Formats: sequence, structure tokens, C-alpha cells
Amino acid sequence: MTTPTLTSRLPAVGTTIFSVMSALAVQHKAVNLGQGFPDFACDPALVNHVTDAMQAGHNQYPPMPGIPQFREAIAAKIEALHGRTYRAADEITITAGATQAIITAILAVVHPGDEVIVLEPCYDSYVPNIVLAGGTAVRVPLTPGSFRPDFDAIAAAITSKTRAIIINSPHNPSATVWTRQDMLRLQEILAPTNVLLISDEVYEHMVFDGAQHESAARYSGLAERAFIVSSFGKTYHVTGWKVGYVAAPASMTAEFRKVHQFNVFTVNTPMQYGLTAYMADPTPYNNLSAFYQRKRDLFRAGLAKTRFKLLPSEGTYFQCVDISNVSDLGEADFCQWLTAEVGVAAIPLSAFYGNGFDQRVVRFCFAKQDATLHAALERLKTL
Repeated sequence: MTTPTLTSRLPAVGTTIFSVMSALAVQHKAVNLGQGFPDFACDPALVNHVTDAMQAGHNQYPPMPGIPQFREAIAAKIEALHGRTYRAADEITITAGATQAIITAILAVVHPGDEVIVLEPCYDSYVPNIVLAGGTAVRVPLTPGSFRPDFDAIAAAITSKTRAIIINSPHNPSATVWTRQDMLRLQEILAPTNVLLISDEVYEHMVFDGAQHESAARYSGLAERAFIVSSFGKTYHVTGWKVGYVAAPASMTAEFRKVHQFNVFTVNTPMQYGLTAYMADPTPYNNLSAFYQRKRDLFRAGLAKTRFKLLPSEGTYFQCVDISNVSDLGEADFCQWLTAEVGVAAIPLSAFYGNGFDQRVVRFCFAKQDATLHAALERLKTL
């Protein structure tokens, strides 16, 4: 018997750059500053809370939208930080990480023929999610060099077919952060439309130099049309747990949950109880910006001794650099050379563009132990 030939739902998708660069890093025993995950442990107290939940017998299915006390804790946090009230019962849903939250939101609202605006460079799941929903991704570039939103271009991209726009702040990969003025301008543009907003805020607690995270929840005209997505994996250094949430108005949440219940149905129970207990103390997420700003400053001080041109790192745990003074290679070739010859892995920004736009910029991740960063800097100082 011959295996039937498949017609791919995602014919343009291959192995991600993250997998390619991580494998290359292993092959060359390079310091991996490519893929965005911490190489240090989470707080043991968080693990203990999860263990306690398991020991207490919280090991069966939880309610589909998440255990009530977890959703209530999230609603209280959003209200305390951003001044907007979400009802835990019908406006907060626990998800299997932010990536599941985003595809579920897209599948819930995007119909075949709809258009969804994405701002490039963007996280690599957005466009495939739109394609799987039968929609069309409309790519609007952020301003090259500064990566600020081009609101004239965004406004011009909105048509009668536009169903949603996806924004991401703090931004992966550029490490830029949207300002209050940016959010107000977006609110103004969307006000006369029925365009929905998917606001990817997974790095919300990593904003530097005294700036404030401008959540869509802070703006009534945005919040009333927004799926707001966040991630406990990023906040608590547990990316492998894959726990996130979506906050949205009740009517939008109802449609979201219709898809969610047939997508993952629900999210692992002991993690929900453990995270609920850990959230009782806001210190870990309130101190996260300072924690990562120190690592950013350490890493930038080392990079300043090289020929890299440092771009601003306003938030997230990423640092982008211009390689023009270091090499004549394109971004992808440079990252492969850097991994093989210098022993440090990075990610080319061209991987975050549909057309592979190459502006001679690569991204490092500094969510690493100080020893890891020092080891990388020792190798990079030869540049």
C-alpha cells in the first residue's frame, strides 16, 4: 500500500529558523543566544506550589475555561495594573500558552476571505494561523531601523475585508515598546471600523528604563474589541509549562471558548493551582523588569566593546544589533558563520519577514545566566 499524497495546508512552511539555529549551536558547541528561553531555574516556591496541588489531588480535568480562582487572580491583577475590570466567569480564559491563545482567537473570528493585518517583523506563528483560518495576511512593515509603527500605512491597509489586526508590545524580535501615543493613535484609527484587535502582550513585565507597559486593557476603545494575550511562561521563567490566558469582552470570549473547547479543551490542573497560589505575591512580576534590565545592561556593556551597532532594547529579553561594521554577509549567512566560527548563535531578523527582508540586523536573547552571557561576550569580543 502506498501512503496517499497530501496537499499541504501550509505549503510555504518548513523547519523554523529557531530549530535550524539551535541544531547548529549544538553541532558547533556554541553559546545559544538564538532561541528565546531562559537557561536558569524558576523560583523553587512555584514548583512547590505545583507539587502541593498534585499531592492535594488536583490531577483531573479542570473546568474548560480554567479554575475559577485562577481566573479571578488574573482579573484582579489586570485591574490592579491597568485599571480595567474583566469578569473572571466570562471574560478570562486559561490557555495552553500564548501561541494556542493566538491561533484560537484567529480561528474564532477569521472567516475565509477575511484579511488580518500583521506588522512585520512578527512572531512566526501569526501568518500560518491566519492561513489555517482561510484568511489572508496583510503585511505592513514597521519602520525599518526604528521598528516604530507606521500608522499611515496601517490605516491605508484597512479595507472592507479587514477582520483583525495583530500587535505585539513589548515587541519580539525588535525589543521596541509601544507608547501611550501609539496606543491612542491605533485607537483613533480603529474607532470607525469593526476591526478586532489581537494584542500579544507576553513580555508585559519586561519594560525598561522606567517606562510603562501600555496594555490594550488601558484604552476603552481598544479593550472593547481586543483579545489580550499573556504568558506565565515568560513571566515566571517556565516556558515549558505552556500556560497563558486571554482577556476579552464576554461576547468575544464566548466565541473564543467555542474553539478553545475543541482545540485543547482545557489546561493542566496542578499548574493552574500552583500558579494561583504563587500569584498571591505580586513581587516576582513587579520586579521582573529590574531583573532583566540588569541582564540587558550587562550584555550591552559587553557588546559595546565589539563593532556591532546596538539598537535600543526597550523591553522583552532581546537585543538587536546591526552587523554592517562586522561583516558583508547577509543576516542568515552571518548567523551561521557566527555560530560555526565564533561559537555564538543568534537569529536573523529576516526570518521574521515574509519576503526575507534583510536589513543587516540580528537578534540575541539575554534571558540567560550571567555565566552564559559572559561566555558569549568573551567569544564575541574578537569582533
